[in-house]
Amino acid sequence: MGAIHEIQSAPGDSKLLWAFNNRLSGIKVKCSGSVSRKLSDDNDGSRHQRFIVTLDSGQTLLIAHNIDLAPKVSHLRLDDRIKLCGEYVWNAQGGIIHYTHHDPAGIKTGGWIKYRGKTYR
Repeated sequence: MGAIHEIQSAPGDSKLLWAFNNRLSGIKVKCSGSVSRKLSDDNDGSRHQRFIVTLDSGQTLLIAHNIDLAPKVSHLRLDDRIKLCGEYVWNAQGGIIHYTHHDPAGIKTGGWIKYRGKTYR
C-alpha cells in the first residue's frame, strides 16, 4: 500500500473527492457529514460497526468502525452530523474510512469518531 499521506478535507470535501477521483488509498483524513444509512454490524473476524456518511459534496463513504478496539457509536441516528478521523480507502462507491480507533500497538496515529458530544476511539 505505500506511505500513508495525511490530508484534511477542505470545504466541499474537495480533497476526499480528489482521493476518490485518483483512486488513492491509505490517506489519513478528517471530515464531517450526515449519517445517511445504518448498516448491520460486520461480525466476521474483527467486528465493525458500519454506516454510510454523506459529505456536503454528496460523496458517500462507508464507515467501518472497529468495535473490538473502540466503543460502538451509541444511538446513531439518520441525518445526524458526525465528525471522523481515520484512514481513507478507495472503492467505486465513494470510499471507505476505517481505522477510526486507537492503535493498540502504538505504531500509527489512531483515529476517532465524534458524535453528539462524545469521542469514540
